[in-house]
Amino acid sequence: MGGVSPEARRVPDLRLAGFTVGLWSAALSALHLSAGRGLVVGAVGLLSAVVLGRLDRGWWVGAVRWIGVAVALGVGCGAVATAARVSVREAPALAGLVAAGATVQVEVVVRDDPRPLATTSGPPTHLVAVDLETVTAEDSAPVRLSARALVLGADPGWRGLLPGQRVATSGRLMAPRPGDLRAAVVSARTPPRLLGTPSWAQRGAGVLRAGLQRACEPLPDDSGGLLPGLVVGDTSRLDPALEEDFRTTGLTHLTAVSGTNVAIVLGVVLFVVRRARAGPVLCAVLCAVALVGFVILARPSPSVIRAGAMGAIGLLGLAAGRSRAAVPALAAGAAVLLIADPELAADAGFALSVMATAGLLLIAPVWRDGLRRRGFPAGVAEALAVPAAAQVACGPVVAAISGTVSLVAVPANLVAVPAIAPATLCGVLAAVLSPVWPAGAEFVAWAGHWPTEWLVLVAHTGARLPAGALPWPGGAFGGVLLAVLTVVFLVAARRVVVRRLATVVALGAILGALPVRLLASGWPPTGWLVVACEVGQGDAVVLAAGPGRAVVVDAGPEPDAIDRCLRRLGVEQVAVLVVSHFHADHIGGVTGVFRGREVGAVIGPDWPEPAGGRRAVTEVAAAAGIAVQSVGRGWAYRSGGLILEVLGPITPMRGTNSDPNNNSLILRAVSGGRSVLLLGDAETEEQEDLVSVLGAPALRADVLKVAHHGSALQATSLLDAVRPVVALVSVGRDNDYGHPNQVLLARIARGGARVLRTDESGDVAVVVAGGGLGVVARGVSA
Repeated sequence: MGGVSPEARRVPDLRLAGFTVGLWSAALSALHLSAGRGLVVGAVGLLSAVVLGRLDRGWWVGAVRWIGVAVALGVGCGAVATAARVSVREAPALAGLVAAGATVQVEVVVRDDPRPLATTSGPPTHLVAVDLETVTAEDSAPVRLSARALVLGADPGWRGLLPGQRVATSGRLMAPRPGDLRAAVVSARTPPRLLGTPSWAQRGAGVLRAGLQRACEPLPDDSGGLLPGLVVGDTSRLDPALEEDFRTTGLTHLTAVSGTNVAIVLGVVLFVVRRARAGPVLCAVLCAVALVGFVILARPSPSVIRAGAMGAIGLLGLAAGRSRAAVPALAAGAAVLLIADPELAADAGFALSVMATAGLLLIAPVWRDGLRRRGFPAGVAEALAVPAAAQVACGPVVAAISGTVSLVAVPANLVAVPAIAPATLCGVLAAVLSPVWPAGAEFVAWAGHWPTEWLVLVAHTGARLPAGALPWPGGAFGGVLLAVLTVVFLVAARRVVVRRLATVVALGAILGALPVRLLASGWPPTGWLVVACEVGQGDAVVLAAGPGRAVVVDAGPEPDAIDRCLRRLGVEQVAVLVVSHFHADHIGGVTGVFRGREVGAVIGPDWPEPAGGRRAVTEVAAAAGIAVQSVGRGWAYRSGGLILEVLGPITPMRGTNSDPNNNSLILRAVSGGRSVLLLGDAETEEQEDLVSVLGAPALRADVLKVAHHGSALQATSLLDAVRPVVALVSVGRDNDYGHPNQVLLARIARGGARVLRTDESGDVAVVVAGGGLGVVARGVSA
């Protein structure tokens, strides 16, 4: 029991790994190429495999040769398989209709659960992944095909569709984004018309999922929203702020149906059956039963089936009882999935599934056996090894996505382990009982909410720890770099001397870096006066109003970005939420301001347009028991040393290029003797009116929030009057409006101002230091 067999000490069989790496790389590249170019890449790969296969120059050359053959063969297969699917996307009949923006009748099969998209007015739009089967343009014969597409539908009928249902609708065809296999986007203009019923598995999953949600309704918001996410990945009731905490703490795999989720579920089952001293075959059989049940309960959509396939590969390794079979089984399974669906090559969820399964098969058994040799009980060793291995294996993918390496992810996963099994079992039992005994289901869900509350506590605590994550290069480079370092460490750590040296170096680096991160974390900077948040193409500005308290001016286009900015600043109370005007890029994120925060008041301009935006803000404020106040010139507010005053609009403006923009609230804030002028989206007309009525002295300010994302519609007389030291431009990267105007920025800079843009610098803070002003940029998010 305590030793490691000679079989386990052998080097894993890597013959299929090179093939899968080549296939994955080629599929990812070919998604961005035309079908013809993809075929050329495939032909080159296959020809290279033939040439390398005919070489023979000694055993060491032969070993390298066969690695090259495997990689080249994978490149050829991946490129050809992807090119074949891309050719469907480029089919002339459909491509011509898409290019013309034609209005068509379509028949589609739903591929996955509809996802709601946040909107600032009107009903929510649902995003539905579908397979196009028939496309019929006006006065044309139906075009029959099998191509992937997206449907954008505002009708409530889209919300309740199940994967596998066949529906018909009409709408306008639009071009899809590059880099995937979708051939079109359908902007639906009519409700979905059902043409068939989903399978029994989909219907059963729908009944159980709905029953679990009903059983969780009486529970507190946090645990009641989390329990369905933990069991079946249903996060429809999960508080976005809590979801962000789970992401920050490295626990997000608990709320998404992925390979990591499956690894945790199988780890729980393995813990139970191995405690009963079951053999490897029985372990695999019981895990297979649990896996099938999980797939049905979580709904057999493509993402769930993908995660289940990765779990099945793990079961094959367990049934074989041979560690050397793990890598070829994993490589073969990943290769089959990639050939069947090349779009998975660009799917971060698929990468996490593969890496989590690799951790379960390759790392967890070694760590488990090592812990048992050191005296840990078998159950404890299993419980510690499985989540730690999954987290370490997924680390490179997470780093590539987020641009950070979490220091709390592994500890958080370890302390979360005791709550996962009881919460999962209670959630599954509640779902199963819900159709036949609703009261019993509610009781079991109530029992399950207690361990779920522990997970909530772990996420809240971990997200608020200082220096919880260290910066790391993002993108492919950062992911590959961390993967290489991880592999080198895992291989080298087999030697006791190397392991001890690495431990000392790692502890030294952490202990040396933590004081710097804790004492000079850099964000939020000490003495910050105003922060322009990185929210994309929109506006969100935060003015300090005391410890944990601020005035927020505009909320950006979506809730998560402003919520993250306020959380980073430690803002727990919003004294006033100011809406400069009601365009979507300023109010789309208003719900994010209210997440877990007390909001004292909401003010906006006395201008009715756009009506949908005003209505959206009014509804969100009303839900918090606040009435939106319409204010104008002369309104003032004082809080924590901050004085806020509305300077404009001077008079209502009509018939301008944009009346809502030219009726923006213009604010002047003063704190600690420093002034900030916030112009909203005011354009030339309102700016000139401001100068002519108030005069230049009244507009002088140390900090200028440049109007309208730095557009060219600016009054030079206003810029001359303000003469700022710092100019902040809130603008989104690669936007379609040509913002900001480079001539305008150059003119502001020539006036002596330091110009900072959120698209280049991320969150930007202006700080008071040493009797002057300074700027601190947090950096653009990954």
